[in-house]
Amino acid sequence: MNAPDPGLFVATDRASRQHAVVQALAALLPAHALLWHNEDTVPYECDGLTAYRERPLVVALPETEAQVAAVLKACHAMQVPVVARGAGTGLSGGAMPHGLGVTLSLAKFNQILQIDRQARTATVQCGVRNLAISEAAAPYGLYYAPDPSSQIACTIGGNVAENSGGVHCLKYGLTLHNVLRVRGLTIEGEAIEFGGVALDAPGLDLLPVVVGSEGMLAVTLEVTVKLVPKPQLARCIMASFDDVRQAGDAVAAIIAAGIIPAGLEMMDKPMTAAVEDFVHAGYDLNAAAILLCESDGTPEEVAEEIDRMLDVLSGAGASRMEVSRDEKQRLTFWSGRKNAFPASGRISPDYMCMDSTIPRRRVADILLAIAEMEVKYGLKCCNVFHAGDGNLHPLILFDANDPDQLHRCELFGADILETSVAMGGTVTGEHGVGVEKLSSMCVQFSPEEREQMFAVKRAFDSLGLLNPGKVIPTLQRCAEYGKMHVKKGLLPFPELERF
Repeated sequence: MNAPDPGLFVATDRASRQHAVVQALAALLPAHALLWHNEDTVPYECDGLTAYRERPLVVALPETEAQVAAVLKACHAMQVPVVARGAGTGLSGGAMPHGLGVTLSLAKFNQILQIDRQARTATVQCGVRNLAISEAAAPYGLYYAPDPSSQIACTIGGNVAENSGGVHCLKYGLTLHNVLRVRGLTIEGEAIEFGGVALDAPGLDLLPVVVGSEGMLAVTLEVTVKLVPKPQLARCIMASFDDVRQAGDAVAAIIAAGIIPAGLEMMDKPMTAAVEDFVHAGYDLNAAAILLCESDGTPEEVAEEIDRMLDVLSGAGASRMEVSRDEKQRLTFWSGRKNAFPASGRISPDYMCMDSTIPRRRVADILLAIAEMEVKYGLKCCNVFHAGDGNLHPLILFDANDPDQLHRCELFGADILETSVAMGGTVTGEHGVGVEKLSSMCVQFSPEEREQMFAVKRAFDSLGLLNPGKVIPTLQRCAEYGKMHVKKGLLPFPELERF
């Protein structure tokens, strides 16, 4: 398959550009693998962040690696932007299409290539669902540890792009800590591999660069992940607190005691009410906040750790504690946490799920700050997050059909992100930057730091064609955002840059 002559692509208006791209890709893909009519491309106009939408010029659905390479070569030759897409479950707009580009759907790359029981690894194509890896490894007593709430639908390629975590990431780590090798293609259609199955890979260690790069450096096609033995036993404590500061202090106390739970999650009262009405998990609706603290391992290890956590929680002021009696009840406890997002969708027309990280000791501070923001912006917010590692997921409730509510929601979200930075945290934890947090990147990173990020981008993609306009804000964007910043009533840049 030869890439088309760049001279073919000279049109500037959308219709002409679309015709040129369709004509070029039609020679490379079967007719059913190319979509461009409006009614066919609407399903691709956004990911899980539905507040922002863009219609792609063309959607390509290749079925083989050779076809992916051919599409990339053609787009590179014509200087057409490419946005790779998996299941579209991302929450920061990372898979939102480029209006004059190609959306490259990798949904058909859904094969589990190998389960190596001895090496405890699985090699899978990028479109394999997160949960499907554990299901395939289950007969060998193994599973894949990172478990995002969307694991029933999200794909491993998307997990690599966003460096996804999950409720058990405190003990078992994020995607980065559980991936050995990523193989894919550059924008020029050339094969590239990061990491390896050996103890150390030759050359520079670029695996941490590509994991979490949000589709800006290469198109992931194949991933080798670590598998871990399924624990003999897991038990979960549900602990209630009458005060959010007590709950926050309890989180810090558990870690300070040298305990690393398998999971340590927090939900505030509004979130607890929403999920209890949805899943009936038996949550304490009177509590200001509840913690879910899980231990896994051998029966002896679990018994000892549960007793230690009960002592810490009691000393921190827990008003009620309940330990799961059996596996069914443990899963019931977690069902509420896992269904926090759909539960919120039942009580509000729309919600925007934020994702920032703060030091564990500041958990109560950020929750109290968010409560003040609810009054400031006139919107409700339900809070659920990975308390053990300080990764927040505030869900701001609003109606997207009301432009004013959407505007206030955007301001609310930016305030949360930038307050997190002021508290010594970051604007993202596991959902990525995408388009949602683009302006907030201006606050956390200096112009010099952002230029270093662009330099890495240029080393892989000199024309800036892979997922352009996301993750790294330009100097012009940051200058414009700086002018508007104080007018929005948010923290001034100099105060934040000290952190």
